[in-house]
Amino acid sequence: MIIGIGVDVVAVSRFAEQLRRAPALRERLFTPAERGLNVRSLAARFAAKEAVAKALGAPAGMNWQDCQVVCDSAGDPHVEVVGTVAEAAHAKGVERWHLSMSHDGDLATGMVVAEGSLQ
Repeated sequence: MIIGIGVDVVAVSRFAEQLRRAPALRERLFTPAERGLNVRSLAARFAAKEAVAKALGAPAGMNWQDCQVVCDSAGDPHVEVVGTVAEAAHAKGVERWHLSMSHDGDLATGMVVAEGSLQ
């Protein structure tokens, strides 16, 4: 059963400017494993994290580092959640995440489907 759907679009150039102006933002939004990626990849991951938050109903107190996008050996991205995000997902009955990310020109997109059983 689909518990929630989320989508977000990020302007890569605007996101790059925000990271340049506020370097601490990179550490607040991304896990150590994500921080070294190029700005297009970071923008897509931020869009994915925003999409996760939307799929969960934008829970208060969500720690951005408790949601991470990782790629498997084939390069396919997956959502991993821990801490505050895992707690919110568990409370809603989320058991699996489906993720799609895309880049085109100056846009990065993240879309997620939260699947599970209602609590």
